Amino acid sequence: MQPIRNILIVGGGTAGWLAAGFLARTLGTQGGGNAITLVESKDIGIIGVGEGTFPSIRGTLSVLGIDEGRFIRECSATFKQGVRFNHWVRAPGARGPDHYFHPFSQPSQRPGGPELLPYWLQGAAGADVPFAAAVTMQKHVADMSHAPKRSGDADFVGPLNYAYHFDAGAFATLLASHAQSLGVRRVEATVDQVKLDDTGAIAAVVTREAGELAADLYVDCTGFRARLIGEALGSPFRNINDTLFVDRALAMQVPYERPDSPIPSYTISTAHEAGWTWDIGLHERRGIGYVYSSRHTNDDRADQLLRQYIGPASDGREPRLLKLNVGYRETQWVKNCVAIGLSGGFLEPLESSGIGLIEAATYLVSYLFPYDGNLAPAAKLFNAQMKARYERIVDFVKLHYCLTQRTDNAFWIENAHASTIPESLREQLAMWRARPPHRLDFVTDIEMYPPSSWQYVLYGMEFPTRQMAHPAALPDMTAARREFQTIAQLSHHALADLPTHRALVEHYRRGGTMAAAPARRLYV
Repeated sequence: MQPIRNILIVGGGTAGWLAAGFLARTLGTQGGGNAITLVESKDIGIIGVGEGTFPSIRGTLSVLGIDEGRFIRECSATFKQGVRFNHWVRAPGARGPDHYFHPFSQPSQRPGGPELLPYWLQGAAGADVPFAAAVTMQKHVADMSHAPKRSGDADFVGPLNYAYHFDAGAFATLLASHAQSLGVRRVEATVDQVKLDDTGAIAAVVTREAGELAADLYVDCTGFRARLIGEALGSPFRNINDTLFVDRALAMQVPYERPDSPIPSYTISTAHEAGWTWDIGLHERRGIGYVYSSRHTNDDRADQLLRQYIGPASDGREPRLLKLNVGYRETQWVKNCVAIGLSGGFLEPLESSGIGLIEAATYLVSYLFPYDGNLAPAAKLFNAQMKARYERIVDFVKLHYCLTQRTDNAFWIENAHASTIPESLREQLAMWRARPPHRLDFVTDIEMYPPSSWQYVLYGMEFPTRQMAHPAALPDMTAARREFQTIAQLSHHALADLPTHRALVEHYRRGGTMAAAPARRLYV
């Protein structure tokens, strides 16, 4: 076995350049480090289905060495505090709440205090108080268009947990520039052929412009085409459209009504007859798209519905049609080739798992890196963890659909049918009917979403949990009620401390920087 010295990343975009920059930072490119080359074709564009992220992106940007102010300025980025789900529980016009919120902040729990979920289920927060509003102030702050942090807070730190919305193309450009500054070599060329050696591993890629390029480890970031892992090495793709139905998206960019319009600090996800729309607020525009099932509608009807949602701002604009290959490869590291991004799999953008999966794969490659060239053990663990992570995300995304009370069309009826729900999710739901989710239900190392995210969605979708525990198992009812009251009071006080979302974004757009000191105070 020969030590790994040369890494060739095939394909650019967010996946390729994020992987390149992260590996350059963690493995090094000079002084005994690895030579990292990225080859990309100028003829292949960026898909950029969604522009939302999960809070893990803050840690990734920090490791990369990209400061928060630069990221916000160069990527038209805004802050994301969670996702608002409109009409997922019931159809428009039906009696009952028309939305719920999945915040990124954890439910409050004072040191030594009670876990609030069991007490919320017993009504200690008051009648008709949504779980997200009862256990964290984030819903109230976001609903009032305030930011999760202040201009004086340090990079990637704030009173409330957050991620970002951003311009996908600009983000890829920033990552490319930054990775090259770290020593990554860029080759602009189109791969025409992949050569295999006698063992079935990749020997070289043959490009149209730069000839033959060889490496010790190949990273496939070629998108849905999966030029290396799929076409050359034959790793099969598992389609999951029997569980997650959406396979098309129409995307459009529209301006705000006014330059000073409030910027929502959450993704707005609105359920429709055969799918849902995303509505994401950037600094100067909104990114809106309709994700739908081609088995339950057609492209013309989808276009009509998208325009109805947007209104007059859609006049004269043509949406971009994206065909989504929803599923994943159960084996994403084959011999000397590992897939990162769409080449490994794609799950619909409902909870912004796309970039999170790129991050997870890149972290694993970095921390499992087989310096001595012994690839098989690292590949085995990588494949097991990535497969498990995809399976858990599928369950989490399906959770949003299968608990719906909507019966107004076939799309929602079929989504709630037991035959479309993975057995693993059915088993967990069976347990959660008698007791709420607990951290022991989750294996942290393979979960993208923490237990609180599952709780927010589960009870936002009005899942019925009948606690069978004796009242003696809930001895802190008085303390829990007091905590719920404190959260409600702090939710109003936070508005005086936190700037409006647009004001904070404008601060960084003008060149404002984060303070070096940590945040002054942490909320729940």
